[in-house]
Amino acid sequence: MGSHRRLAPSGFDRGATVAVSLLSVAAAALGAVPALAAPYDDTPAEVDRLYEQAEKATEAYNEADERAGELRDEVRTARDRIARQQQRINSMRESLGSLAGAQYRSGGIDPSLALLFSDDPDDYLDKASRLDRVTAHQAGELKELQEAMRELAQDREETAGKLRELEKSRKAVAAHKKTVERKLATARRLLNSLPDTERDAYDRASRSGRDGVPDLGGATAASGRGAAAVAAARSALGKPYIWGANGPSGFDCSGLTQWSYAQAGVSLPRTSQAQRFAGRQVPLSEARPGDLVVYRGDASHVGMYMGNGQVIHAPYPGAPVRYDPVGMMPVSSVTRV
Repeated sequence: MGSHRRLAPSGFDRGATVAVSLLSVAAAALGAVPALAAPYDDTPAEVDRLYEQAEKATEAYNEADERAGELRDEVRTARDRIARQQQRINSMRESLGSLAGAQYRSGGIDPSLALLFSDDPDDYLDKASRLDRVTAHQAGELKELQEAMRELAQDREETAGKLRELEKSRKAVAAHKKTVERKLATARRLLNSLPDTERDAYDRASRSGRDGVPDLGGATAASGRGAAAVAAARSALGKPYIWGANGPSGFDCSGLTQWSYAQAGVSLPRTSQAQRFAGRQVPLSEARPGDLVVYRGDASHVGMYMGNGQVIHAPYPGAPVRYDPVGMMPVSSVTRV
């Protein structure tokens, strides 16, 4: 996001050089909203800053939402495992109860007295031998039951921890959603505060010359999956930017690249920060179609290189998926998937 109206690196990146954690992103994104009484000359730049902040919050939202999904799956699997363990423990208890009853019925008197009063000592010794085996089996079953109960208790404790983490992720998702919505609403109000001529000029500048297909040269993708991802990204041209979306009807920046590679059978992480490390990093001078181009020091924006200095990306609300020059903002890294 940020302003993609200027072709040279601009003031989007204020020198941030390290990837921030989810909470620090949230703290930055939840900062004070700029006053709406900005002079008209400063309004487009302020809108650009708000879009950039909203994009950072969007990627934080995507990260929290992805983690919440993973935790939901883990909790579901753990609950199924706990249910199976409980069923196994119940069966073991029933088995032990049957063994205990048989032992009581067979060995209810002192062994020496049983031998003394037995009519057939050989038959008694055979029964005693079987009883010893039953007793040994019972001891083994008891030990197995105790171990199963320990495992069950541990699984329940771990699942409770995952449920607590899931609740935190849900709250983080809600917080980031509110942040994005507030930033975008503020940007819209700022744009609406402009005189019609100024607003029309901003809209034209944000879209001009970006809908057609530029000269992409003769470069080819580094792999078949890269070529398939390029074809998918081209098919998304003109689709709207929708924050938090990963296709097929709309996209945010990392949603577009994730979806495009999914069409090629490749699973990418959800966020631009994670996609940065989804393959081998190469110099920008060696970029080939299908490579991921990550922007800003905090890796908060990503596009797909298409050749001849052009990328396809989902810029920001109001600007659909389109081509832009690769140098539209400071490039952080290029990743070959």
